[in-house]
Amino acid sequence: MAKDLSVNTGSQAVGGRRHTVGRLVHYLLASPWRVIVMVLAGMTAVAMIVIGPKVMGEATNVLFEGLLGSMLVKMGAKPGTPKQAVVTYLQSRGQDKFARMIDSMNVQVGVGIDWGRFGTILMFVIGIYLVSILVRLVQNFLMTRLVSDAVYTMRRQIEDKLDRLPLQYFDRTPRGEVMSRTTNDIDNISGTLQQILGELIFSVFSIIGAFIMMLTISPLLTLIAFIIIPVMALCAGFILKKTQPQFTRQWIRTGQVNSHVEEMFSGHMVVRAFGHQRKAEEEFEERNQELYQASFKASFFSALVTPMSTFFGNLSFVIVVIIGGVHVLNGSMSLGGLQAFTQYTRQASQPIGQLASMGTMLQSSLASCRRVFDFLDEAEEVPDIQHPDHLGQETGGKVEGHVRFDHVRFSYDPAEPLIKDLSIEAKPGQTIAIVGPTGAGKTTLVNLLMRFYEIQGGRITIDGVDTSRVTRHELRSHFGMVLQDTWLFDGTVRDNLLYGLDEGQTIPEQTMIDGAKATHVDEFIRKLPQGYDTVLNEDSSELSQGERQLMTICRAFLSDPDILILDEATSSVDTRTELLVQQAMNTLRKGRTSFVIAHRLSTIRDADLILVVNHGSVVEQGTHDQLLERGGAYASLYNSQFTKGEEG
Repeated sequence: MAKDLSVNTGSQAVGGRRHTVGRLVHYLLASPWRVIVMVLAGMTAVAMIVIGPKVMGEATNVLFEGLLGSMLVKMGAKPGTPKQAVVTYLQSRGQDKFARMIDSMNVQVGVGIDWGRFGTILMFVIGIYLVSILVRLVQNFLMTRLVSDAVYTMRRQIEDKLDRLPLQYFDRTPRGEVMSRTTNDIDNISGTLQQILGELIFSVFSIIGAFIMMLTISPLLTLIAFIIIPVMALCAGFILKKTQPQFTRQWIRTGQVNSHVEEMFSGHMVVRAFGHQRKAEEEFEERNQELYQASFKASFFSALVTPMSTFFGNLSFVIVVIIGGVHVLNGSMSLGGLQAFTQYTRQASQPIGQLASMGTMLQSSLASCRRVFDFLDEAEEVPDIQHPDHLGQETGGKVEGHVRFDHVRFSYDPAEPLIKDLSIEAKPGQTIAIVGPTGAGKTTLVNLLMRFYEIQGGRITIDGVDTSRVTRHELRSHFGMVLQDTWLFDGTVRDNLLYGLDEGQTIPEQTMIDGAKATHVDEFIRKLPQGYDTVLNEDSSELSQGERQLMTICRAFLSDPDILILDEATSSVDTRTELLVQQAMNTLRKGRTSFVIAHRLSTIRDADLILVVNHGSVVEQGTHDQLLERGGAYASLYNSQFTKGEEG
């Protein structure tokens, strides 16, 4: 059952959120010139758009003034009558409001609509909006590049981080959780930023531009329109405070569901074999329900933003229209000015609502960013020293294979020591077999030798060189490993066999074939549809378990390692295949120092030295015959296996 991961609240969460935002901004500012050009493009687009209503207001005035000029003729005024005479006449008849409206406008009695001027204004408006569209395209292009580059950098850092993480991280972290952080969370960051970044800049500038233009028309109406903004901000802040923990829980639960699905998929045969489908379904349903609850709450609270902003936007619009209409009738504002102001009210209220909606989307993105940054901040392997020693300096890079463990101490948990004082020696060309019960520390010795874990005391040397003073890459380049897990990747048989070669290294085709014959893989490879060019899928279903095991042995053989590690290489094959695997391993071990971890003691009878390990210590060592004569732990293990075999 996955652990319930709590979500921080209060000042700690606020501080963490600010830190996350700061790191995210750092990624986006990786190309400052693009940011500057994108901001300038956004400002230009907003400037074009906010000018539009003002100009359209002039077009409205041209139409209205022309209609008023024609209407005055119908009311008895003669064409060409001065405007002031018309105003005086209306005032004498008690039509003061109409007189003030005529006086505030450029009305010419008897002159209709000036279609030429009206058309010029329309063409100018069309030009303004075309320019704004082009500038927005530039802004969106740069925004897309910024986000894509930021996400690309994150993915690259994640890949580099995976190479630097210690083995213990992967031992304690489910693979599905790692996959969720490196795929789902990254995709969420990319998708969310693509949606909101450009609109965020555009909305902020739109509010500022609309506010300035509204002030030029009517400061009083501007104050009335914007007095609702603090109320909207308080409501939006309350909603965002509710959504942030839910989005965090949503992505945590997503990782837990992915981890469970990956685990069940990898072990689906075991689940079916033991009839645990119902239990697996129940566990999935429980985790899926937790994800559903978190997702529902996050979506529900974030969905409240749009109706809330729409309500306050419409309320502001109605108030402005009512009060502005009174001003038009009083002659203190033109009809075109009111039209422009109402458009600016929409231009201001709509971005405010969008900013509130973006806030909820940003919460989702920040939750994913926090998970990705937590992954990038995981403790890494101890760095290699700056001036490392080198193996095989006196032999042209070739390692003889003299391995020593000198008083080595190690534990996975400081409270439970595993290896307290281990000293063993493997001379060049020897085969060292390591046996013992499960959990005795056999594989731990190999992990320490390869520096997958760092020792906590003593030292390990190869040809007299302390391995802690050799870079991990150089150290591991001298080893070849054949594990119980027969990992083959998507690719051709040839690619899998040559996987152990150093980058850029090649070998002749015949050398590969000779190696395949020596390890008994050439025969079954040639039976495949395209031979060495046959493409294998991830689970290599075209091959049996034994054939996959032989492939991994051939891969190690072709890499020509100086030191060989065989970890339970025959534990999952049948007796007949074991003979082939054993022959292949014997070929592979010739002339090399080899460490063989085995449960089947029949496979290590000819080892030069057998180490019996229990609780991290060597309790017995010697040859097969010597250990049987002593009648100790090894003899007990050996006799128990063959007694069971005879009874079977």
